[in-house]
Amino acid sequence: MVFRKVIGLMMGCLGLTKQPTRPAPCAENSGSLQIDQIVCNSPRIKLSDGRFLAYRERGVPKNKSNYRVIVVHGFGSSKEMIFMAPEELLDELSIYLLLFDRAGYGESDPNTKRSLKSEASDIEELADKLQLGSKFYVVGVSLGCYPTWSCLKCIPNRLAGISLVVPYINYKWPSLPADLTKDDYRRGLSRWMYWVARYTPGLLHWWLTQKLFPLSTVLDRNPAFFSNKDWEVLKNTPDYQLVSQNKLRERSVFDSLRRDFMVAFGKWDFDPMDLCNPYPQKESLVHIWQGYEDKVVPFQLQRYVWNKLPWIRYHEVPDGGHLLVYDSAVCEAILRSLLLGEDSLMYRPQ
Repeated sequence: MVFRKVIGLMMGCLGLTKQPTRPAPCAENSGSLQIDQIVCNSPRIKLSDGRFLAYRERGVPKNKSNYRVIVVHGFGSSKEMIFMAPEELLDELSIYLLLFDRAGYGESDPNTKRSLKSEASDIEELADKLQLGSKFYVVGVSLGCYPTWSCLKCIPNRLAGISLVVPYINYKWPSLPADLTKDDYRRGLSRWMYWVARYTPGLLHWWLTQKLFPLSTVLDRNPAFFSNKDWEVLKNTPDYQLVSQNKLRERSVFDSLRRDFMVAFGKWDFDPMDLCNPYPQKESLVHIWQGYEDKVVPFQLQRYVWNKLPWIRYHEVPDGGHLLVYDSAVCEAILRSLLLGEDSLMYRPQ
């Protein structure tokens, strides 16, 4: 029973959009082109270490845009993630959105040396190869916020602004007070999950792919991970899928997910709450967006992070759960706040 809850934590709390696919066996171009569009279904750029990252573009053409925004997907997701920014808003503000498959997801090559720094480096190199300019915006979602925190640490000079949307909490951050986390069941489960992923990956792979206790029965019947608003999203999103067992049977998919999880929940080389304000002149702004009803990441922890880092603009959606990016009104508010500095009173914490 405990092990089933641990698997539920990993899959139910983190695998929240499209299922990952095995990296396509795309052949490298023999020429000097930086973008490989010949073999893959999606355009890709070649990184300095030889890996390829696949990407997808939305909004207005890049050369006609006023704002260039990179969206970083979470665990078990991809560049096909749902980010319900209204097309009318993208046209009105001339926004170019760039979504990409992080290493090992979708059509991007895996990175066996994945780290906090490599995630930030991939984003910076992607921006440079696609000529987004000296500064660009970044929106991280859920587990995709650890690359976003890393960008804030490693490349703050490249960021025009940054939004962390329902950012997960790493319970290994030294600054988190024990009295705030000691009774949080997520803390113990995430630590045990990390131990299992690190020391018994074969057992974990077997459990995730066995047929005796299908994952759907562990997750779909457990309301502990979803708020009422989240359940509305699930009911109204026919193509919503968790990571399937068929995909997890592919060892390359499992290994990429495992590495992603271990970097996210492992020991970091910095504590976000020790960060100094990199923008004392408010030349760029940092935002956190949290759902008050989020059952994956409790709002109390996000408020603590905000109190430790008062230079961050904190927004709280009163009836919001973890699936904020499925709400077009919230997505519009995220972009207006990030790009224009417009802050709605309805999203100020009470």
